[in-house]
Amino acid sequence: MAKVIPIAERISKSRALIQKARDLPLPSEHGWLDFSYAANVKDILRQARDLLKFIQFMPNATPETKREVENLLLEISRTEKEILHKS
Repeated sequence: MAKVIPIAERISKSRALIQKARDLPLPSEHGWLDFSYAANVKDILRQARDLLKFIQFMPNATPETKREVENLLLEISRTEKEILHKS
């Protein structure tokens, strides 16, 4: 059986993953157009999203926690756009 991760730990791990995606070094040759760089960023942000996505449906999550999770999910989307969808 899988280990249950507490909500607070899920939130902190998700924040750490968002920061990890931002801190990935940009490749020198193709920059953000490098496919492996884009795949790494998307994978890290997917992990962060997966940690949070079911907290909204947990009965033991407070309304404040649910709002915080919603804000983090929006931050994940903004971070992906900020890193990968530069013009």
